[in-house]
Amino acid sequence: AMSKSAVKISSDLLSNPLCEQDPAFLEMVTAFDTAMKRMDSFNQEKVGVGDPGGLQFSSVFPSLNVAVKRREQTLQDYRRLQAKVEKYEEKERTGPVLAKLHQ
Repeated sequence: AMSKSAVKISSDLLSNPLCEQDPAFLEMVTAFDTAMKRMDSFNQEKVGVGDPGGLQFSSVFPSLNVAVKRREQTLQDYRRLQAKVEKYEEKERTGPVLAKLHQ
């Protein structure tokens, strides 16, 4: 995503009217655009996006995929429980509500 953003920025710079006015600036922005496109291409190749023969990080680091899934599950659980806590904090502080809040 970062390299895609860099490519978009370089493309936006190329369409800037200043490029028409200053040839040196145009040359610099064109070089930057070329570099960003090469970087994006390299990154896509390494990540394996769109290329089944490319290096897949998930196959090199299988535990990373498991850790990411576990983190996502934990984050979902945390958000669900945080919403419950906020709901109980908004209610009147009675015995059962305080017990549930403590739990």
